[in-house]
Amino acid sequence: MLGVVSHFFAYLARMKHIRRWGLMRNTRDENIQEHSLQVAMIAHGLAVLKRRRFGGGPDPARVALLAVFHDAEEVITGDLPTPIKYFNPQVAEAVDGLEAVAKERLVRMLPSDLRDTYLDLFFAEPEDEEAWACVKGADRICAYLKCVEEREAGNGEFAKAEEALRRKLEADDDPAVRAFLEEFAPSFALTLDELN
Repeated sequence: MLGVVSHFFAYLARMKHIRRWGLMRNTRDENIQEHSLQVAMIAHGLAVLKRRRFGGGPDPARVALLAVFHDAEEVITGDLPTPIKYFNPQVAEAVDGLEAVAKERLVRMLPSDLRDTYLDLFFAEPEDEEAWACVKGADRICAYLKCVEEREAGNGEFAKAEEALRRKLEADDDPAVRAFLEEFAPSFALTLDELN
């Protein structure tokens, strides 16, 4: 194995070049690398809330790890905006197929003895359903928080998205998501002086 060059981590390092929210005017650009870190931290928090307060839940470390890689395929596909991804069922199915191909391509960049570890992180396993639910909840929370931050910066471009995401989060049947929304999300509308 030694001596064979793998482009896997070089590709992942390019996550910092993939912009999110490409159809919207942003006061501050966000890339998928920083987004993935925020999703990992919040997903971990959701898993901890589930375990400590709501009687169970997935392993927080596993949840955080899945979240770190949850958008990795976008180094190949780019970030496809939600209105495009979910335009209709055929488009959604095609996007899912494209993302699967991109994930497989990334995994094939690895030396063969490492591939199974990353296949396990890129593709949902039935036993990870609860962990992926935390990642998806955190992903939605992060989208909402981006909208809040943009509104607080005076950008009305995100107002409708903020309202729609808030409604979805409030309707979520996951008590950890609702707890995060009540206990942690309000702080994102505060200035540094107000946080201190």
